[in-house]
Amino acid sequence: MASTTSSLDIRHSTCPHDCPSACALDIEVIDQAKIGRVRGSKQQSYTAGVICAKVARYAERIHHPDRLLYPLKRSGPRGSGQYARISWDEALDEIAMRFDQAERDHGAESVWPYYYAGTMGLVMRDGINRLANVKKYSRFFGTICSTIARAGFAAGTGKIAGVDPREMAKSDLVVIWGTNAVATQVNVMTHATRARKERGARIVVIDVYDNETMKQADIKILLRPGTDGALACGVMHVLFRDGYADRDYLARYTDCPDELEAHLASRTPQWASAICGVPVDEIESFARAIGQTKRSFFRLGHGFTRSRNGAAQMHAALCIPAVTGAWQYEGGGAFFNNGAIWRLDKTLIEGLDSIDPATRRLDQSKIGRILTGDPVALRDGPPVKAMLIQNTNPVTVAPEQALVRRGFARDDLFVAVHEQFMTETAQLADIVLPATMFMEHDDLYYGGGHQHLSVGAKLIEPPGECRSNHQVIQGLAARLNAKHRAFELTARAIIDATLQNSGRGGVDALQAELWRDLQPDFRAAHYLDGFAHPDGKFHFKADWSRVALSHAGLDGPWQQMPALPDHWAVIEQVDDAHPFRLATSPARSFLNTSFTETPSSRSREGRPTVLMHPADAAKLDVAEGDAVTLGNQRGETTLNAKLFDGVRQGVLVAESIHPNHAHAGGSGINVLTGADPVAPHGGAAFHDNKVWARKAASPNPSPVAIKRS
Repeated sequence: MASTTSSLDIRHSTCPHDCPSACALDIEVIDQAKIGRVRGSKQQSYTAGVICAKVARYAERIHHPDRLLYPLKRSGPRGSGQYARISWDEALDEIAMRFDQAERDHGAESVWPYYYAGTMGLVMRDGINRLANVKKYSRFFGTICSTIARAGFAAGTGKIAGVDPREMAKSDLVVIWGTNAVATQVNVMTHATRARKERGARIVVIDVYDNETMKQADIKILLRPGTDGALACGVMHVLFRDGYADRDYLARYTDCPDELEAHLASRTPQWASAICGVPVDEIESFARAIGQTKRSFFRLGHGFTRSRNGAAQMHAALCIPAVTGAWQYEGGGAFFNNGAIWRLDKTLIEGLDSIDPATRRLDQSKIGRILTGDPVALRDGPPVKAMLIQNTNPVTVAPEQALVRRGFARDDLFVAVHEQFMTETAQLADIVLPATMFMEHDDLYYGGGHQHLSVGAKLIEPPGECRSNHQVIQGLAARLNAKHRAFELTARAIIDATLQNSGRGGVDALQAELWRDLQPDFRAAHYLDGFAHPDGKFHFKADWSRVALSHAGLDGPWQQMPALPDHWAVIEQVDDAHPFRLATSPARSFLNTSFTETPSSRSREGRPTVLMHPADAAKLDVAEGDAVTLGNQRGETTLNAKLFDGVRQGVLVAESIHPNHAHAGGSGINVLTGADPVAPHGGAAFHDNKVWARKAASPNPSPVAIKRS
């Protein structure tokens, strides 16, 4: 009798999704063919054995019956859902032919390869840039995720790096500001709660609503969206006023402490309270907690990058530990992202040796404007006529959805989408290609939220005819006569060469280590030998025209940005027609639109809802569960009301991103968000929206009625 016993191996990888944690994973591989349970690895000190629930359930995603398995060609009107199966050769030949035709008719820049962070693996995410660089297609400038906040952090420190995030466990006051870590960066909570358990540390959470992270806080600071700068100034006023400023540290390590103190003299807690909505006594108490606690750790999050004034707000919050000198102490200082520590030579991955600086870089966030012919967004160049899209779902995710959908509806636009599921973007494509998931290919990973470099090796074979991003780029390069050494290499060979060119050894050695800790030493991480600006100082006075970051040019009203910390009132202000401020915060069980296809995540999130203060609901005659339509100058969408006193009156929060078709009327939350230029380098202000609200006639469909995509 044949044995029915299954073999089970524990293999290792890194979560590839768009999250700073890049969690270390222990994965059950069954019969070398299927995935079982996924756990956080205890062998990596930042993950420390803890991962989010949605990744723990990854088997239901990778083995989902609705995965795309074969290349498809549109056989009916755009958006009709009518597709016919074709071969890979037919698909790649068609894409190459349409790219060549666009180049002949309108120039190489009429082709725009478009991607983002559906995978954070460096080869599979960034390899598409190599094709763009070699062919001189329009280049891609990614702005949706962190561009705004990064500028604010670098304006202060001089680079994107901070204190070892594991030092949260050695802090006496952990300030979690602008991130719902329970939902989006669970490992932050691992180290913060360890500090509370082992040291009696207090946890402060600052956010625009009483979310799951704030529910675990010892000190809760609930403020209005876009007013963090005012709160920071009010706190620093108290620190100077009450003698908590470290004068010796300020003199040695900062650029203009006296000027800052004079500037803050009028930024009293009363002034700050009127702007941010936080009561004066709470501002005073929070400031005293910081001033009396040398080991204060500021964990600053991506919420800052969702406002038009986000760079200035990030900079203002970052100034606080410089005033107190918290950077001097273990468990003190600040952290946002570790982008500056990796020092990887990505020439092979991205074809950096083939860049023509004269080739335009198009802003990801402005895709709606670009596809509808806005000359400014197009940088006065040719229209976009052909696209290859990998790792992103702009028809749901991008701001200004009305423009985005109009652009994708163009008859003269050719679109190829390489995807794992039939997303709302794939549904508008001419060619749809089936993509691998991270356990089905090799890749190289690092974590923006920690300090570990790792190889994620292929664990199982992909289903059907799925191919990796690298394989697709290789196939197109051969047909487009694009020449570069990396087109001839396997993904693993590119990883190996990249590591060796970067002085990091080879792929085999890194894979054997599992997760390599590249944390800079204490003095470097705490800037004890000087900050990264040429003068070695922390800069209270920001020079927004010279922030040390790669970008596509100064954008937005950067000349109006405050040099010293302040509230910059460039946000969308409420008015009589738009009396509410709306934040589109991330849902716990989705990650952008990843996991919107898995049954457990869909069940947990339910239908699209908007959190509304009961007093606001009463004025609108809205009861729990009622359909509510929100609107502004960009469009309108319908959600269901959830009455919630954990927001300031006049503030609405829609946890997202649900598919457009989950909303009554078919327009999702990003029909309300804008893509107007954000200073100083661009970005999308997803939490910065003025809207009106009214009771609607029809409710949204229940989760079980939502069509799969």
